[in-house]
Amino acid sequence: MRRLLLILSALVLAAPAWAAFTVGGKAFTKRVSTDLLAEPKALSPAAAHVGFGQKLKVDEVKGMWLRVENGASRGWVFAGNLSEEKPSDTKGMDGTPLAASQTSATAAARPLAPAAEEYGDRKGLAEAKADVIWMEGEGDAIKPEQVDAFLQQNKKGEFQ
Repeated sequence: MRRLLLILSALVLAAPAWAAFTVGGKAFTKRVSTDLLAEPKALSPAAAHVGFGQKLKVDEVKGMWLRVENGASRGWVFAGNLSEEKPSDTKGMDGTPLAASQTSATAAARPLAPAAEEYGDRKGLAEAKADVIWMEGEGDAIKPEQVDAFLQQNKKGEFQ
């Protein structure tokens, strides 16, 4: 279910990024790991995965979705997950390819690490910890069909 929330966040935050990509052009991945999906649909299974900063060839543009290839790896990517220019290889302190100021809500939506939970306990932040645990539970209760219905009803993501 976390993947579902991450996809929803990425779709909402990356909205206008698709306009510049053209068939035959190039694009670069800007996430640590980018799924190449079997279909141009947010909840489609991944056909392949490519790493950060990988150059992709654009084979088809379908609205906000791009069918891309990287050697033998092929699939669909929401345009907001790509960049026209190769991203910097600078690494943040946590080993991610981007500084914290350059990350998206997707990265922020990760669950708390055990060390973070222990810190919260030591500093008397148990209420905040409980709030995060509650929020994760609520997110886990969301079904893929509900996300699709929400996106379609509100004309978000792939339904814009």
